[in-house]
Amino acid sequence: MSTPLPSTATGGHHAISAATLMATYMQAVNISIPNAALPHIQATLSMANDEVGWVFSSYIAASAVTMSITQWLAGRYGRKAVYQAALAVFTLGLVLDTLATTSIQFLLARILQGAASGPLAPLSLAILLEATPAARQARMGLALTVCSLLGISTGPALGGWLSEYYGWPSIFYVSLPMTAFIALTMALLLGEKRAERSQPFDVFGLTTFSTGMIGLQMLLDRGERLEWFASTEIWVEAIASVLGFYLFIVHVLTKKEQFLRTALFRDRNLVLSTVISFALGFVLLPTLALTSPMLEELLNYPVDTTGYMSIPRGVALVGALVLTSLVPGQVDYRPFLMGGMALVVYANWLMLGYSPAMDWRPVVEAGFLQGAGLGMLLPALVRAAFGTLDPKLRPEGSALINLSRLYGSTIGIAVVQLFFYANTQAVHIALAKHLTPYRVAANVAGPIGKPGLAALNGMVTRQAATVAVIDQFEILMFAMLVVIPLVFFLRRPRPVG
Repeated sequence: MSTPLPSTATGGHHAISAATLMATYMQAVNISIPNAALPHIQATLSMANDEVGWVFSSYIAASAVTMSITQWLAGRYGRKAVYQAALAVFTLGLVLDTLATTSIQFLLARILQGAASGPLAPLSLAILLEATPAARQARMGLALTVCSLLGISTGPALGGWLSEYYGWPSIFYVSLPMTAFIALTMALLLGEKRAERSQPFDVFGLTTFSTGMIGLQMLLDRGERLEWFASTEIWVEAIASVLGFYLFIVHVLTKKEQFLRTALFRDRNLVLSTVISFALGFVLLPTLALTSPMLEELLNYPVDTTGYMSIPRGVALVGALVLTSLVPGQVDYRPFLMGGMALVVYANWLMLGYSPAMDWRPVVEAGFLQGAGLGMLLPALVRAAFGTLDPKLRPEGSALINLSRLYGSTIGIAVVQLFFYANTQAVHIALAKHLTPYRVAANVAGPIGKPGLAALNGMVTRQAATVAVIDQFEILMFAMLVVIPLVFFLRRPRPVG
């Protein structure tokens, strides 16, 4: 990756700071804003159940790829030009989302939107820090993180309310005024800047790594529908994934200039933090992707109510993050890391008690505890990752941590979707194998025909789906549980001062 651009002052600091914070919120809220609106989107676009996860993973995967090349693009073509281009493409993606008439069109628009969102977060951080005096940079960095988490956390509530009363296209229209304000502010106040000398970029490394990840993603997303290796497409995706990862590993071990420098992997704390960050991403968004459909389709909650029930999780997440960030640097971060992970595991354990007979309280309580755990975990993880890392490697280390979290979310969504439909079918077969007219008639007073049998089959399907959802919360719980021992291998933080 290229080196950071030299810092220069820009005018209109307050307006620029507001615009960067708004851009960070906007790109984050568009990850989760379709969550509660999915029933309306599915009905309009005739979207299959196994395509629902693509609404999230397509956006996140595209964002991860473009985020990787942001530093190089800004150095070669200019920070302002790249930022404005990203905003223009993001706006186009928003409009195409609302114009989509098929699921394929909608998913392509989400990919375009996600690709444009990738440069917005790192460039917003660089611009914000440049526009902020050194004494306030830590506080503004925290504000940027809060805006990002607020976006992800408030997306379901905002999307549920808008789609219920104004139709699902309104969840994308709401971002248009924000993009207009950000673009106008940057056009008038932000000065252009590019690197004095264009740095080489490891195109081969990024291409092979992206091929491996995208191939794995498509394999997991499409495997169940295409009956796995009975399909030529699955074979192609599997070969592409294996070949991409193989070439990337060989490239890293044999070349001096790499997409990710080998010096990063010599820092034990960074490597362990990257693994924990992947597990964090594996839990963060898949929980939302499971909870909203469960509330809407199995417990029959309205779309807007489903969104409101995600608010306590977001409040706890942001509150715990702010409080943990205020802990003095002299305090050991590892107890906070352990405590946050334990809270997440406990919250997912509570989710195993969900049932069709429950009310809203267990969902709110488990979500609140999980949000609090994630809020404790995030700032402690940052201190763990960068406390022992060479300052010259911090920009690349930050990119590695962000990529691991993003790919953790995409793989997590694919895994829970895969096992959800597989488990639903298995449980349905186990429950319904004796559901025949003759066996039912022996236990039911009066005649029963095909309509009655269909109603019973619907009840069985609902029970099977409930069991399958709970099984996925168990997977998320174990994903966090298995990385807890890594905390004991983290090095002690360096003494402050």
